[in-house]
Amino acid sequence: MNLVARVRETALQQPSKTAYHFMGKDTSYAEFDQTIARFASALREQGVEKGDHVAFLLGNTPHFLISLYATMRLGATAIPINPIYTPDEISYILKNSDAKAVIALDMLLPLVEKAAGAFPSVHTYVICETSSDTGEKLAALPEGLRGKVKSFTQLVMAASPDVLPVEIDLDDNAVILYTSGTTGRPKGAMLTHGNLFSNARDTADYLGFAASDKVLATLPVFHVFALTVVVNAPLLKGATILLVPRFSPQDVFDMAKEQQATVFAGVPTMYNFLYQYPQTNVEDFSTIRLAISGGSSLPVALLHNFEEKFNVRISEGYGLSEASPVTCFNPLDRDRKAGSIGTSIINVENRVVNELGEDVEVGEVGELIVRGPNVMKGYYKMPEETAATIRDGWLYTGDLARIDEEGYFYIVDRKKDLVIVGGFNVYPREVEEVLFAHPSVVEAAVIGLPDANFGETVHAYVVVKDEGLDTEALSNYCGEHLAKYKIPRSFEFLTELPKNTTGKILRRSLKDQALAK
Repeated sequence: MNLVARVRETALQQPSKTAYHFMGKDTSYAEFDQTIARFASALREQGVEKGDHVAFLLGNTPHFLISLYATMRLGATAIPINPIYTPDEISYILKNSDAKAVIALDMLLPLVEKAAGAFPSVHTYVICETSSDTGEKLAALPEGLRGKVKSFTQLVMAASPDVLPVEIDLDDNAVILYTSGTTGRPKGAMLTHGNLFSNARDTADYLGFAASDKVLATLPVFHVFALTVVVNAPLLKGATILLVPRFSPQDVFDMAKEQQATVFAGVPTMYNFLYQYPQTNVEDFSTIRLAISGGSSLPVALLHNFEEKFNVRISEGYGLSEASPVTCFNPLDRDRKAGSIGTSIINVENRVVNELGEDVEVGEVGELIVRGPNVMKGYYKMPEETAATIRDGWLYTGDLARIDEEGYFYIVDRKKDLVIVGGFNVYPREVEEVLFAHPSVVEAAVIGLPDANFGETVHAYVVVKDEGLDTEALSNYCGEHLAKYKIPRSFEFLTELPKNTTGKILRRSLKDQALAK
C-alpha cells in the first residue's frame, strides 16, 4: 500500500466523498482520482518517466494535490519548492535536483520564461491557470517557448484517464524536500514512498484522524509539516481537506465556520495571530476538536491563552524534514504537558544522547536522535552529509532536548542557537518564554552576540503593543524570572520579526543582521 493506491481505493469505495474544498467548490475522491490519472498520463506524454524529477512552484491550490499524486503515480519524484523563493534560490534547487519538468502557477510565468532558456535539461514547463487571461499569455509566448511551456488545463483535458499506475517500491523516492539552508546551501532530503506512507498513517492513527474529519489546510502545502499532517494523513483516512490559499485570521475563521472544520494545524505564529485578532468570534472555532502545533516551539503562555479563549486543546508535536517529518506529538488519551512535544508516535523511537551517543539521565539535556520507517534515505548527492546525519540507523536532529520520567520530550533549543555566557549555557527559548509571558510582548526572539569579556551576551528582539515599555522595564521583568547571566544585556524593538513562509521566526537572519552591524 502507498499513498496513491490509498486515494484510488477511497475513490472506488466512496466516490462521492469530498476529497478537498477550494474556493467554494467541493471535489469528490472520484473526480480527484480521475484528474490525477489524466495528469499522470499528460506528464508521461511530455516524457516524464519513473525515476524522473518534477519540480513544483505551487501554493495552496488543487494543482499541488493533483501534481503531487500524479507525479507519484508515475513513479517520478516530486520536488516541492517555495514559490516565493528568489530566482537564485529556485535556480539552485532546479539545478541540484536534476529536474526534468517544472509545474508552476501562472503568476510565475515571467520567471518560467527566463528559466526555460537557462535550464535546457528541463523538458517541459506546465503552467497552472489561476487567472482568466493565462491562455492569452501562453499564446503570446515566443514561438520557441510554446513547445516547452504547456497549459495544465489543456494537458489534463486532452489526456486519457486510463493510464495504469506504475509499480512502486516502498524504497523508491517519492519526494525530495530541500531544507531551509540556515547553514550553507539547502540539502535535498530524499523521502521514499515508505517514509511518507508510514508517517502519514502513524500520525493519523496517533491523532485519531477519521474519514469524517475536515482538516483546515492553511499551512503552505509545499512544507513538510503540511505535506504530512494536512495533506497525506487526511487523504489516507478518506477525510476532507479545506484548502485556504493563504493564511489570514479572517479567512481561517470564515472557512472553519462555513465548512464546520474539525482539525486545525498551524505554527506558533499563526496561533498568535488568531489569538490577537480583534474581530475574533470564538464561536467560529467551536467545531474544532483538535488543534495541532508544530514547526517551532509554542510559547506556554500562548498555549494556555489560546486554549482558554477558544476552548480547544492544542497538541504540540515535533518533526523535521529528514523524518517525513513527525516523530512526537502530545497524546490525546493522556495528559497534555505544556511545553512538551509529547511522546514518540507509533513505530518511531526518540532518544536523548550525549556526544558519545549514550542515553543521558532523565531531565538532562542532550541531542535528540530518531529512528523509524519515517527517516529519510539520505541527502540527494550528498553522501558525506548523509553519513554525518544518519549514524547506525539513527537520525541526529541537531536539536537539544530532555526527557522526563513519563517519556515526554522537551525541546530545549537548536544546538547551533545555544548561547554561552561566561561558560554558562543559555537556551534562547527559555528567555523567549519569559518575554512572551509579559502582557505587553507580542513576539520575541533571542540570539547570542560576541562579547570580549563573557564570550557571548544575550540580545533580545521584541514586538510590543505598549509603546511605553522600555529596555529598563523589560530587563527588570526578566530579572524577576531569570538568573543574572540569562538576562538580555540589550533589547531591540521591532514592528515585526522576520519569518519564513511557514511563520517560523528566523533567528539566524536576525543574528546575521546584528553581526553585520
